[in-house]
Amino acid sequence: MSKVLNEIIDLMDNVGTRPIETGVPGLSMIKGNIPAHQLAALYKPMIGFTVQGTKILLIGERSTALKGPSYYVLPLHVPATASVQPGHDGRPYLSLGLELNQNVLQSLLRDIPENLLPSAAEHFAACEIDLEHMEAWLRLLRLTKNPGDIPALAPAYEREILYRVLMGPQGWYLRQLGLNESNFSKISQTVKWIRDNYSKSIDIGELASEKGMALNTFHRQFKRATGLSPIQFQKQLRLLEARNLIAFEGYTVANAAYQVGYQSPSQFNREYSRFFGAPPARDTEALKRIEDARE
Repeated sequence: MSKVLNEIIDLMDNVGTRPIETGVPGLSMIKGNIPAHQLAALYKPMIGFTVQGTKILLIGERSTALKGPSYYVLPLHVPATASVQPGHDGRPYLSLGLELNQNVLQSLLRDIPENLLPSAAEHFAACEIDLEHMEAWLRLLRLTKNPGDIPALAPAYEREILYRVLMGPQGWYLRQLGLNESNFSKISQTVKWIRDNYSKSIDIGELASEKGMALNTFHRQFKRATGLSPIQFQKQLRLLEARNLIAFEGYTVANAAYQVGYQSPSQFNREYSRFFGAPPARDTEALKRIEDARE
């Protein structure tokens, strides 16, 4: 396994602290001491492969250490904060990400006998990556050096990675995501609606009724899928968007608060400070200085 891992590390030699697109659809990579503000984001549905070092991912009140080499699954969009650490030997943090393709997933599910699919879920966690799974990532990564092969071979390697994940300890989430009428799939639709309407007030009872769930069931399923309650999810989306508006779009603190749906600037300041660890003006000034220094 070390030979495969070393080749992956070599292929990521020129990667930096901003995620780069690789030419392979959906595949991104990142390396080094990534600023914490960059890791506070709305994460896309993806399979992450921590190659080296550790990512500490905080979703709601739950902190998970993703120590390499390992993989993890984020089946839905989810707001989160994170930090990264180098490996125990001082080697820099390295990570690959592959966006989840719903069409590929559903095609794969049609080809796997029902009795072979996982029927139980484990808590979100880092998953051990075996040699076959790691080799599939290596084959996908090699395509970055042979772009002419991408159209023919990338879909096959992507499908294999999805298969390895689907049959692993986090595979239940992928299975449920691919089933249109599952509660998990319905929550995915609600997540999309909240993402598109985060600045509006939301009626949780109405959302639950639209999906044919009792209110308690809806809350439980939403938190199981995202790690957050619907209100927490919306609040964190608002705060992440406001941070970008203040730091990089020239909005005042008050205007950003109103833009993302807050009616009370004082409430916005309190919740912003609690989430990001500093008041909005001070936090965003620090962000601008960090980004200016990286230019």
